[in-house]
Amino acid sequence: MPAMHHKVVIIGSGPAGLTAALYAARANLTPVVFEGIQPGGQLTITTEVENFPGFPQGIMGPDLMDVIRQQAQRFGAQPLFAPVTRVDFRTRPFRVWSDEEEHTADAVIVATGASAKLLGLPSEREYLGFGVSACATCDGFFFKGLEVVVVGGGDTAIEEATYLTRFATKVTIVHRRDSLRASKIMQEKAGRNPKISFAWNSVVEEILGRNDSGKRAVTAVRLRNVKTGAVSELRTDGVFMGIGHRPNTDLFVGQLEMDSLGYLVAQGRTTRTNIPGVFVAGDVADSVYRQAVSAAGTGCMAALDAERWLQEQGEE
Repeated sequence: MPAMHHKVVIIGSGPAGLTAALYAARANLTPVVFEGIQPGGQLTITTEVENFPGFPQGIMGPDLMDVIRQQAQRFGAQPLFAPVTRVDFRTRPFRVWSDEEEHTADAVIVATGASAKLLGLPSEREYLGFGVSACATCDGFFFKGLEVVVVGGGDTAIEEATYLTRFATKVTIVHRRDSLRASKIMQEKAGRNPKISFAWNSVVEEILGRNDSGKRAVTAVRLRNVKTGAVSELRTDGVFMGIGHRPNTDLFVGQLEMDSLGYLVAQGRTTRTNIPGVFVAGDVADSVYRQAVSAAGTGCMAALDAERWLQEQGEE
């Protein structure tokens, strides 16, 4: 079966990928969007989004992705509900595979996002978006006047915990060691905060909750002391994972430039990668902000960069 050729292929369908699709489609580039195994990205496992401009009453994460997808498709973006399993950016046209199905492209926008590191508990998945979160700046507001738990001991955990003290009445940091791995200044900041307490030498064995008529909510965590083996329950209204994120870049190892953490590297103040014609957008290149609106902004930038680059090549 011959490869299907496209002007622009977009890998990923979160805010970055779908915004890139919208802009590329309006430029008559007829982009194809590989939506992957989680169409809509991380927002599909988020409940209410209140900080995306244009929705004063808030909007559910999956609904936000649906309206952006519809907007992109209105101008000619083509969705493919399939994962990309292999790429070859060494020669042009670029080659992209979904299993055995081959596609070629004049330009590629990589918007594969990042995944929050989780504990791997079934209950964690059950309550994800219903009291379990990996983004304090996204969801902290919903815990105003409540008590929460943050899991982790590095800078990410301390940053999350400190931010959550703006809303929560109490933040308990659960850490498997008896001292933090965070930088000294972050440790001092947490130690001075009267709202932050610690559960040392402890791991979360289970997240407990209720499911009343389909309404899920976290009520407690079951902790195990790694030194004594003692098991206890800690009442809480929410659990935030502060053990970091992992960029979804395995596909591009050996082809696209990455930093020490595996995030893709953009050239200067553009979305260009080390390979001309391949652009990057969203959380896959962002270890700092990780917000839907910032991802959407870089999606716009990547589409504009791709359009201008194709013009330079005489291929638009």
